[in-house]
Amino acid sequence: MSERLTEVTEHQARARVALTAALASGPSHAYLFRGPRGAGKAAVARTFAAEILAGGASDPDDARRRALIEPSPHPDLVWLSPRGAQHMVEEVRERVIRAASYRPFEAEKRVFVIEAAEAMRDESQNALLKTLEEPPDFVHILLLTSEPSALLETIASRCQPIDFAPLPPPALEAALDSEAPAEERAAAARLSAGDLARARFLLSESGHQLRAAAFELGRAVGGDSPDAQHASASGESPPTASPVWSRLLKAAESVGEEAEATTRDLLDEETEAGVKRSARDITDEAKRAGRRRRTDTLDFGLELVASWFRDLAATASGAPEVVYNQDRLADLQTRAASLDPARPRRAAELVQDTRRRLDLNVSEELALEALAFRLERIFA
Repeated sequence: MSERLTEVTEHQARARVALTAALASGPSHAYLFRGPRGAGKAAVARTFAAEILAGGASDPDDARRRALIEPSPHPDLVWLSPRGAQHMVEEVRERVIRAASYRPFEAEKRVFVIEAAEAMRDESQNALLKTLEEPPDFVHILLLTSEPSALLETIASRCQPIDFAPLPPPALEAALDSEAPAEERAAAARLSAGDLARARFLLSESGHQLRAAAFELGRAVGGDSPDAQHASASGESPPTASPVWSRLLKAAESVGEEAEATTRDLLDEETEAGVKRSARDITDEAKRAGRRRRTDTLDFGLELVASWFRDLAATASGAPEVVYNQDRLADLQTRAASLDPARPRRAAELVQDTRRRLDLNVSEELALEALAFRLERIFA
């Protein structure tokens, strides 16, 4: 096993064992790398592909070196990433399905990597099925996905699964921007559930806004929001948490709008470079990317709300060492004084229940408003 493969699988023991055995006995024709975003699937896939191409090459070191370059100049390595929200059907057909019938240019093998395989439309997946069923002997296909449930069962069943675990918090902290405060990096690493992309998002301006909106909702149900404090000082009736949930929704909408604009710009650039797309196709694909990002961000926001209540329960139970939001520990300790831990535990359950409801396409506004009122009743 190469030193490079050992390095990139440092935190992925199961993947290392499986891929080492594969290189020793001869790689299978198709693999499904599955695990959370940021777990290192792409780096491992590139290294594994490089080892396959180095095998039997006249100059293994040079073949390996070129395969590891990103983007790779090696003619027998095809790496397909989605353009916008989804893979283009034409690209999957041309660059993978048809190209797989051509013999290697210089190596003994050809390797095709499809990153974010869940972004393939059903049409692309069905077209790829025959290649997976009857591939040429020299073809190896690596599918990378963070959402294996989005792949057709017929696709997944024809690939050997390689499982990736979430990265441990120390590994995430080491990979995060060292300019961020240490406590904030530690919190981002714990809150991201092993997802490096999420951890980095939490340290961005948009991530700060989402996290602030989530915490404001969590604090508001106890009457501790700035608006509630002002009302108390002025003798007015304190506001409910209902207006606060809208801030969470607005933060998610802002991230979605940014994703839509970014996708539109990317598609416009590709159209100018000669990729055939109609104006309607660009608009539809950009909107899909925006909606998907908005939905994912809202779900993550609710996950952050649940983490606040979880930490509140842990603090009230005298276990501050297991708190995820370590950079908010002083705030949590103040609010947890004389608090029954059962209340925030129940609140966290309600938030998770709302996340499940949103998976059923219920109205986001109604679901969030109902959640706010149910939380208020717990802490009343």
